[in-house]
Parts: sequence; structure tokens; C-alpha cells
Amino acid sequence: MSDYYEILGVSRSASQDEIKKAYRKLALKYHPDKNPGNKEAEEKFKKVSEAYEVLNDENKRHMYDQYGADALRGSGMGGGGFSPGGFSSMEEALRTFMGAFGEKGGGGGSILDSLFGFETEGSEAVLRGASKRMNLTIPFEEAVLGAEKEIALTNFMICPRCDGSGAKERSSIKTCSSCGGRGSIHQSRGFFSMMSTCPHCRGQGKTIAEKCPECSGGGRIKKRRKVQVKIPPGVDTGMRLKMGGYGDAGEGGGPPGDLFVYITVTPHDFFKRDGDDVLVELPISFSEAALGCKKELPTPVQGTCRLTIPEGTQGGKILRIRDEGMPNVHGQGKGDLLVHVIVETPVSLSPKQKELLLEFAKLEKEQNSPRKRSFLDKLKTLFS
Repeated sequence: MSDYYEILGVSRSASQDEIKKAYRKLALKYHPDKNPGNKEAEEKFKKVSEAYEVLNDENKRHMYDQYGADALRGSGMGGGGFSPGGFSSMEEALRTFMGAFGEKGGGGGSILDSLFGFETEGSEAVLRGASKRMNLTIPFEEAVLGAEKEIALTNFMICPRCDGSGAKERSSIKTCSSCGGRGSIHQSRGFFSMMSTCPHCRGQGKTIAEKCPECSGGGRIKKRRKVQVKIPPGVDTGMRLKMGGYGDAGEGGGPPGDLFVYITVTPHDFFKRDGDDVLVELPISFSEAALGCKKELPTPVQGTCRLTIPEGTQGGKILRIRDEGMPNVHGQGKGDLLVHVIVETPVSLSPKQKELLLEFAKLEKEQNSPRKRSFLDKLKTLFS
């Protein structure tokens, strides 16, 4: 007999929530209503239900971990008659299934209607339309200021000829003879009875004698349309915009799905982004760093700002300009502009420049170069 943890695909240290989540996923996969006539799926359904019956109960799980499945044989736990090595009937497995998911449906709908994506509306089942995904690349400037972009979508839309009914004429819509218009049928397995979606009408409660020629009875047609996407200021690569109701139209008059737009922002030649802050590199000369200076800098939000470089600024220093970065996508202020100062060593010196620098070198003192002095002091200690 297989190990219960292996059957559910969880570790021996799995939490109760992890065990329940694993069981629900497998039980839905192998449920008889999703695999009619499939004996292999039925056996797997029994096995995962048996494993869950034990591991979901703390006392049974403790005994199983200590002594194995044989320790539970004839113990009377779990409502009488639990027998390790396989549920004796489908009723036991289904009872465990119902207990794991709880009673759902109501008003004529089955538990499977809720679990497998159907919504009930009166006696008819409707299915929510599929959501759509698309990728959208925008320049850095549009990420800063926000924009409105026009995109083209191909969606399933409600058929305009039959208004989604799928019938050529209203008179072509007939009550389903299999379910009597309820959209669901009773299934009995021994003492256990449950309702499930009618396979003949797919839960619609009706059939179509003469289908609409436009949509061939589907109630939907594919159509290309243009949609305006509003991009808020401050978006960044990897962010997702949700546009409710812009997915495919649902079947049977069900609600439409959503459109998810995934954003990619093209890198900028001058600015680099770090969250809501923006980093920019500013090269300055040796004399500007030593004496200090003022610089006019562009900002991401289409403007300029004046920056004072303090006297004695070292290369690698980052100066912060408040509220000149990216706008927060949630409207919570702005980031900062971070100016990374790069001090350039002069090249291609003229004879006069060299002469002046040699004279300056003779006048240099240790206190003029504190980092150099600190380095030399540390170096001395290595050889002392």
C-alpha cells in the first residue's frame, strides 16, 4: 500500500492546511463527475480520499506516523468501518469529499457547479468568460507622466443576432428533456445522493432546435475591437493593470472575464529607477569637486532643478534632491532624485596645466586628503 503522504504529494511535516489544499486539488482532478466511466480515476479518487481521511485527523495521523496503516485497522475511528488499504465503496470517498469542501450549491445547484466554475442563475447555469492577458511596452517618459494607449483585442462577444441565446428564433429554444429545465440531475450511489450539472444541456435547462447561423448556437462570436488603456503615472516594469469586464463574454449569459495588462518600461539613457527614486550620474571635474560648484540638472518630471555641489565633494558621493523622482503609482507622493557624483581625473593636460598641478602638489598637505591619510595609517600598522 502506498504511503499516504506520497499519495497526496506532501511532506511528512506538512500542515493541516497544506494537506487539505493538496487533497482538494487531487479530489477535483479525479472526481467521478469529471471522469465518467474512468475506473482508474475512480480508484485514485478513493485513494486520495482515504489518505486525507487519516492525515486530516490528528489522532489518526499520530497513530499512522507511529505504527503505520495497520494500527488503524478496526480502530473504529472516523464514523465506523474505516478500513486502511482502500475505501470499500464510493459513498465513503464522496462523504470525505463533501466534508472537505463543505455543503455548496443550494437552490438546485450542485457542489460541482461551484467547484468547477459554474454560477447558478435561477435554473440555468452560466459560466464566467475567460480572462485575457496582454503585454504592453511603454517609454520611460510615459511611465513618469502616465498615458492613454489604444490597443486591439480579439474577444468572444455576445452574438448581436441572437443576443447570446444561440437560437435562430426564440421559438427554437426548448426545455431540456433530460433535466426538465432544472439544469441539474440527481445521481444516486447507494444511500448517497447528489445533484450535478445536466450533461445534455450543460446546465442551461434548455436545448436549441435551430441554432443561430451567426454564432452556430454558441451565443458568442469572435470580434476585434479597440480598447483604451489608462496608464497611471509611476508604473514600473512587472506591474499589472486590471481592466474588469474586458475579457471574453461568458457562456449562457455569464459575466465577462477581465483583461490583465502587463507593463514593461523601456530603459532611459539618462535616468535609472530604484523604486520611486531615480538615480542619475553627474560627472564633474577635479576643480569643481575641490572648490564646489552649482549644476542645473534635468528631472524625470519634465523640468530642471539646481544642485549645489559642496566644496571638497568626493567621487562616489550621492546627493539627494527631495521629491524630484518618480510619482508613486498609488498617488502617495514622489520619490527622490539621487545624484551620483563622479569626479573625473583630467586628461590631455597642457604644459601650463601640468606646471600648475606640480606646484599644487608641492603645497598639498595630509589634511587635504583625509581618505588617503587614513589608508596610509592603516598600511603602516600592517608592517609595524
